[in-house]
Amino acid sequence: MSPPISLAPLRIVLVEPAGPLNIGSAARVMKNFGLSQLVLVNPQCDPHGEDARQMAVHAYDVIEAASMVSTLPEALAGCQRAIATTARTRDLQTPLESPELALPWLLETSPTALIFGPEDRGLNNDEMLQAQRFIKIDTHPPYESLNLAQAVAICCYELSRVSQRPVQSVPLTEFSTSSDAATLDDLDGYYQHLESILLKIGYLYPHTASSRMRKFRQIGHRAALSTQDVAMLRGILRQIDWATHQETTSKSP
Repeated sequence: MSPPISLAPLRIVLVEPAGPLNIGSAARVMKNFGLSQLVLVNPQCDPHGEDARQMAVHAYDVIEAASMVSTLPEALAGCQRAIATTARTRDLQTPLESPELALPWLLETSPTALIFGPEDRGLNNDEMLQAQRFIKIDTHPPYESLNLAQAVAICCYELSRVSQRPVQSVPLTEFSTSSDAATLDDLDGYYQHLESILLKIGYLYPHTASSRMRKFRQIGHRAALSTQDVAMLRGILRQIDWATHQETTSKSP
């Protein structure tokens, strides 16, 4: 029998959590199922207040050790894989998957992250596209929105179950198990570089850049780019930048 997979490297990322009770409850359920890395992105409440402490009970150490960052890309620094959660259908040309099918994919490498959005709105499309895959917990209509801590609990339980009895995940692409996959912060740097060059050469316009760049992110996620792929693509961008600068200089009087 295979030994259990450690969940220690997996990050639970809460984006702009507004309720200290939810933070405390999330920390408690994380400890229940063997997870310890909590990352809070721009929290809208005091995660160290009495409400959070009371709900965490004996898991307050998870909150004390939590990382607090300003942006989602900071929360994903160093991660190769991330899955975002949503309560509603999105028009992002990427299928919504069930937790049981997608979450095992996070346990095939490390570090990885599971992202949850704010209680009042969930993740927006740009935040969703910081991840490569999306999951939706099936609930009964017409009331499909789960409490944040409840959603964290369901996913932590599923991750714990899979870690005890490893199963093969449904792959993102045939290249998704590459040990040389680019990290999410490397990819984010590439996408920002790409956007700046495409704006410079007139392929993108400021008022449409955001929606167009979402499509480029989707393409990049499907391709499961390696570190070498990203280095080569950024080399092309630097050459384009140099060539356009030379052309501009040669035309100057």
